[in-house]
Amino acid sequence: MTPRENVLSLYRRQGYEHAPVALSLCPSLERKFKELSGGEVPIGEFLGYPEGFCLEGVAGPRLPEREPVDWARYFEGGLAEKTWVDEWGIAHEPGSEAAMHMTRMRHPMERFDSLEQMQAYPFPDYENAATDHMAADIERVHERGLAAVAGMACTVWETSWYIRGMPQIMMDMVTDNPMASWLLDKVTSSACARAAAHARAGCDVLALGDDIGMQSRMLMAPEMWREWLKPRLAKVIASARAVKPDVIVHYHSCGFVIPVIEDFIEIGIDVLNPVQPECMDFAELHAEFGERLSFDGTLGTQTTMPFGTPAEVREVVLRNLGIAGSKGGLLVSPTHLLEPEVPWENIAAYVAACREFKAAGPAG
Repeated sequence: MTPRENVLSLYRRQGYEHAPVALSLCPSLERKFKELSGGEVPIGEFLGYPEGFCLEGVAGPRLPEREPVDWARYFEGGLAEKTWVDEWGIAHEPGSEAAMHMTRMRHPMERFDSLEQMQAYPFPDYENAATDHMAADIERVHERGLAAVAGMACTVWETSWYIRGMPQIMMDMVTDNPMASWLLDKVTSSACARAAAHARAGCDVLALGDDIGMQSRMLMAPEMWREWLKPRLAKVIASARAVKPDVIVHYHSCGFVIPVIEDFIEIGIDVLNPVQPECMDFAELHAEFGERLSFDGTLGTQTTMPFGTPAEVREVVLRNLGIAGSKGGLLVSPTHLLEPEVPWENIAAYVAACREFKAAGPAG
C-alpha cells in the first residue's frame, strides 16, 4: 500500500499495513527541529519513518478581489500593533513569543444590534471563488502517494461566534433573535460552497471542525446543538457527498462530545478528532462506536506529550493501536498542536512507537 492507500483503508476500518502519524509543531518546536535536522530534511525522514507521514493539506478556493475594507471601524478602541484581520473581518491581536499561534480575537459584529447591519457586512464571497487550481494541487499530492486533506476547520459554529462574539450569539440563539439564524445560515452557505469545491477537485479527506466541547461537558446543551448546529453541519456534509460520495469526513472538536456522537454518525461523520484522553476514554468510545466511527488523536497534549516520559508515550501509542485492532479505525496522533513544553524526545518516541507497531504487525 502507498501511504495514501494505507491511511484511507485505516479510516475505513478495512485493515492497514503500517500505523500512520500526524503532528503539528508550535514555532519554538519548529525551530528546535531545524536545529536538530539542519533545516534540510523532511521530518518523516529525520525521524526514520517517511511513509508514516501520509496526509497533506491542499489549497482551497481563492476569493475574488474586493474593494479594500476599513476594518478598524468595526472595533471600538482600535486594534493593537501587528494585529491581522482575516477574510471574515475577525481581528487577531498577537500573543506571546512562546505561543505565537494564540491570539486575542476581536469580533467585528459584537456591537451590532440589527439584522440590517449584518446584511450590509462585507462577507467573503466563497460562492464565486476561483477553484480551477484545486484539482491540480490534489493531483500533485496523489502523485507523491499521499492523501489530500481539505482543511475546513471552524466550519459553521466557530466562524459564526468569532464574528459575532460568543456571549452575543448565544443570547441571539436563546432568544430566537433572527440575527442568529441569518448569520449561521450565511456562514453555512459559504461552507457548503467550499465543501463542494473540495469534493469536486477530488480531495480524499474533508476536515471539518467546530469546538463544541469543554473539559467535562459540552459548550451548550445537546438539544441546543441539535436545533442550531446539527442541521447546518449536515448540510455541509451533504454538499460534499453529493459531488464525491466516498469522501471521508473528518470532524474536529476539542473536549467532551459524547452526548452527540450518535448524531455525528447519523449525519455522515467518518472520523472523530481529537479524542482528548483528559475528557473522554478511548477504550470506552471504541467499544461503543468503533464499528461505525473511526478516530484520530488520543495522545494527550495536556498530559502525556508534555509531562510523560518517552516510555509512557510509547505505552499509550501501542495500547491505543491495540484497542483499535487489525481493522484500523485509529490514527494515533497528538490531540493538538505540540506546545513549547513538549520534549523532543517524546515526539521521537511517538513516531518510533508507530513505526514499532508496523514492525510488530497490527494487533488483533
